[in-house]
Amino acid sequence: MEAVILVIVLLVIAGVIAVSRSIKVVQQYEKGVLYRFGRVQPEVVQPGLTFIRPIGDRLQKVNMQIIAMTVPAQEGMTRDNVSVRVDAVVYFRVIEPIKATVNVQNYMNAISQQAQTSLRSIIGQSELDQLLAEREIVNRELRRIIDEPTEEPWGIRVERVEIKDVSLPEGMKRSMSRQAEAERERRARIITADGEYQASKRLAAAAAVMAKDPAALQLRLLQTVVEVAGEKNSTLVMPVPVELLRFFEKMAPGPIAPTGSTALADAEAQDLGDAEVAAAEAAISHAAVAPPVGVPAIGDVPPVPDVPAVPELAPGEEVPATER
Repeated sequence: MEAVILVIVLLVIAGVIAVSRSIKVVQQYEKGVLYRFGRVQPEVVQPGLTFIRPIGDRLQKVNMQIIAMTVPAQEGMTRDNVSVRVDAVVYFRVIEPIKATVNVQNYMNAISQQAQTSLRSIIGQSELDQLLAEREIVNRELRRIIDEPTEEPWGIRVERVEIKDVSLPEGMKRSMSRQAEAERERRARIITADGEYQASKRLAAAAAVMAKDPAALQLRLLQTVVEVAGEKNSTLVMPVPVELLRFFEKMAPGPIAPTGSTALADAEAQDLGDAEVAAAEAAISHAAVAPPVGVPAIGDVPPVPDVPAVPELAPGEEVPATER
């Protein structure tokens, strides 16, 4: 009897073990890959309670959730020769459990290595301004580079890639700070110059309006006096009224005729050379001009007197005194 009881107990224990190995629970966010004697079955085990053979079957569960993986910071040289250090986050999920378990040994490690190499590649292809200001474009390009070799062969889809931080050298940070400060200074100067220009135009318009009406100038003077008096000054200087200056200007005598060198200079300035122009025109048109007194006219040349001929002399003979 004891032997029979022992056998029954052993059978019960074996049955419990077999049942525990046969009953599997797959969570809602998981899917199961069934191996039967080492061969993967084409049917994927769906979430819920499932039964497998206790001998020869093995169930591997695959997480189908989106996984956020931090990519270690990578150092690289941008296209404009700036050394930067960039880290990122990759969001991916498994879409084909069989490929993720059969075609790659450890898809988590494989995705991490692919993300690191792709991040270094995108650093070399981008400029510093793109990494800082155009992150959306860089993120899309980085996602395409990582997703291209992983979705079809590994059954893993990269949903999104985000660049977390871009670390710059200290020298580059100081240069960018000086650049930003210079840009702000330029904008401030432009705004100040624009304000001065508009103010000058307004002042010129106000001056033109006041010049048309002398009473406006007098009112402006009184307003200035009130403003100065409101500052509690002990001394107040009153300027000469504009109307009084205009009165003296009207009563002033006319300009004095220039004398001496000033008169000579004015006479030379008034000499426009009309006589020289008339003489030149007369010479060109061959006009007859009366010659001055004592000067013969052109064509009235006096006759040349006859000179007596000198007789030929013999050798040694002298000229007579009368002919000398």
